Amino acid sequence: MGLFKKVLVANRGEIAVRVIRALREASIPSVAVYSDADRAALHVQMADEAAHVGPAPSSESYLRIDKILAAAKRHAADAIHPGYGFLSENADFAQACEDAGIVFIGPSATSIAQLGSKTGARKIARDAGVPTVPGTSEGVSDPSVARKIAGEIGYPVIIKAAAGGGGKGMRLVEEEASLEAGLRDAASEAQRAFNSTEVYLEKFVASPRHIEIQVLGDRHGHMIHLGERECSIQRRHQKVIEECPSPVMAIDPELRQRMGEAAVRVAQAAGYYNAGTVEFLVDAERNFYFLEMNTRLQVEHPVTELVTAMDLVQWQLRIAAGERLTVAQQQVQWRGAALECRIYAEDPDNQFFPSPGRITSLRLPSGPGIRLDSGVYPGWTVPIDYDPLLAKLAVWANTRAEAIARMLRALDELSVFGIKTNIAFFRRILRDAEFQAGNLHTGFIPEFLGRESEVVQAETGPAQVAMLVALQTQTTSTPTLLKPPSMWRRQGRHDVY
Repeated sequence: MGLFKKVLVANRGEIAVRVIRALREASIPSVAVYSDADRAALHVQMADEAAHVGPAPSSESYLRIDKILAAAKRHAADAIHPGYGFLSENADFAQACEDAGIVFIGPSATSIAQLGSKTGARKIARDAGVPTVPGTSEGVSDPSVARKIAGEIGYPVIIKAAAGGGGKGMRLVEEEASLEAGLRDAASEAQRAFNSTEVYLEKFVASPRHIEIQVLGDRHGHMIHLGERECSIQRRHQKVIEECPSPVMAIDPELRQRMGEAAVRVAQAAGYYNAGTVEFLVDAERNFYFLEMNTRLQVEHPVTELVTAMDLVQWQLRIAAGERLTVAQQQVQWRGAALECRIYAEDPDNQFFPSPGRITSLRLPSGPGIRLDSGVYPGWTVPIDYDPLLAKLAVWANTRAEAIARMLRALDELSVFGIKTNIAFFRRILRDAEFQAGNLHTGFIPEFLGRESEVVQAETGPAQVAMLVALQTQTTSTPTLLKPPSMWRRQGRHDVY
């Protein structure tokens, strides 16, 4: 394409691998960055060049704007792709790239700043005529003010960090007596996570669906949406299973149109371009409310790519290079159904506690309609320093029922040896009658675990216990080893600054 001379990928793990593969398809040389913990990481092995940016703690490496820009300059990269997480939604980083004459592959610093504040984003949505959950448009710190607002909108309320995400700085308050402590705890956690104590109040929507709309816009004012992703299956406010289309859209396609149009209005009101996601809550009556906008590529973007046949990373590159979006809204089509499971190094039977360690071997699924975005290989040691996401397993089929069956088959074939994972947990969820019926909401996992607990209590015979143990145990059949990562390495410059 000749879009850029060289692109630095300011991230790690599976998303860095995903971007490096897109760059290779576009014949653009790639530069990986790595910390001490990631010297042997797959994304480092796959990149054309690599730059060491510091010790294992992200605050001393992947979050250091000065080190990332210095690496880009040393390697003569004229663009930076931030992936997701780390600096991807940091307005200061986007501005620093622009000031250094390096293209930031994402939205403008102004849009990131406007939408990065949850209170600011709510105001943009309201001004654009998009419904929001009742609550405050500004931060709240005074307990007396918070009590007055909570009394007006009604309990329960939820306190959220204005600069937050990922469930951090969030507290559910069910009665006035707990409000002041909730404010204090949420603000304290927000300070630690986001260096900001600002929190705001929202009415708590009981058992909503979490549905997000993918938007894509160029620098010339053309903006479209690529439909929805159902992201209601969450643990600790973090998504673990996503799908497209949402089961509710299958019976109400007009809802997709209204939500898509609302998402485009929000993005346009913020002068947005590149890929982004507008998130909504949808209640039992199918009323939708703006939640926030993520100004980056989402973890779950593969399900949208599988259903729309559009490569979002390639479009990110083209839009960042100034090209026009050549797809009109009426040309976007949704075919079939896609599911994604986030494969984590964690123990679902121990409150999803992280499970770092050495991966001794892998057995991977294959066949039509299966996609695995992975950042690991046999012999790799999963570090304790970062999010324990190992890979994303995605499948496509003609119908949702067929996609669930294909995912179950793929999960049966997928094994990660040496550490604990959530693979068996996904098999249990996908076989659940409520999941298969599409009765999804953000409290699904606690309810599902409650149903399992009731089964264990009601059926305590040896056969039933053995069955439950079998469902929770990884297959121990002989694995097929992958080739070592050196087989993928291309010749290039790997510095050790």
